[in-house]
Amino acid sequence: MKKVLTIAGSDCSGGAGIQADIKTITTHGMYAMSVITALTAQNTTGVFGVLESTPDFVAQQMDAVFSDIFPDAVKIGMVSNKDIILVIVEKLLQYKAVNIVLDPVMVSTRGSRLLKDDAMEMLMTRLIPLADIITPNIPEAECLCGFTIETRDDMEKAAIKISGWYGGNILIKGGHLTDCSDDLLYSGGQCHWYHQEKISNPNTHGTGCTLSSAIACNLALGRSMKDSITHSKRYITGALMAYLNLGAGSGPLDHCWQFTES
Repeated sequence: MKKVLTIAGSDCSGGAGIQADIKTITTHGMYAMSVITALTAQNTTGVFGVLESTPDFVAQQMDAVFSDIFPDAVKIGMVSNKDIILVIVEKLLQYKAVNIVLDPVMVSTRGSRLLKDDAMEMLMTRLIPLADIITPNIPEAECLCGFTIETRDDMEKAAIKISGWYGGNILIKGGHLTDCSDDLLYSGGQCHWYHQEKISNPNTHGTGCTLSSAIACNLALGRSMKDSITHSKRYITGALMAYLNLGAGSGPLDHCWQFTES
């Protein structure tokens, strides 16, 4: 059985973060492990509190996992401060982690920056360079490239700009585009588009966490980067088109849509 580790924050309402990751990994038939960087009090209507793990405890969790059940892939989500980022970098290097997928959670749904400047610098200079692929949405890609992204051409320009300091694969997610939801993979100096019509579903809580975890699962199987993204997009499209409707706000996906009785 393939093993996948998620390093992220906990979402007590189950739609995003560690909980979404574990559901995604499990439905891919793999063994899920977790390192929790923060506890959050949140639901479909918003985030009401955050309790960060200490860097030492993050290190202890990573030691416990890597020294006993070595993961075939690692997904990284919410990393809230520079000290936690630094310890994650040190442990990934120490254990020579493979198939690292980084979802750079930098901007809230409402557009607020979630990282302080020093943490952003640590993310960009130390953690992102270790990743095999980063999966920013458009607001996050704007933070990484330094300009506004409104069109598919802007996405390509952003990917090229980011590739100037990061040599790995860049998947810019197009969910914030107005006319489509096309995603762009920039790899080896080439652009590859994944075309996707918009799905009319307001319940999108945890889509970024889910997609990045699915990519980690597919990489763990030994699939190529392009194929891993193709399979992952197929999974998340099914989860959205199941039209699960829970909570008073933007609800979660149906991570188990393949197993739901019709």
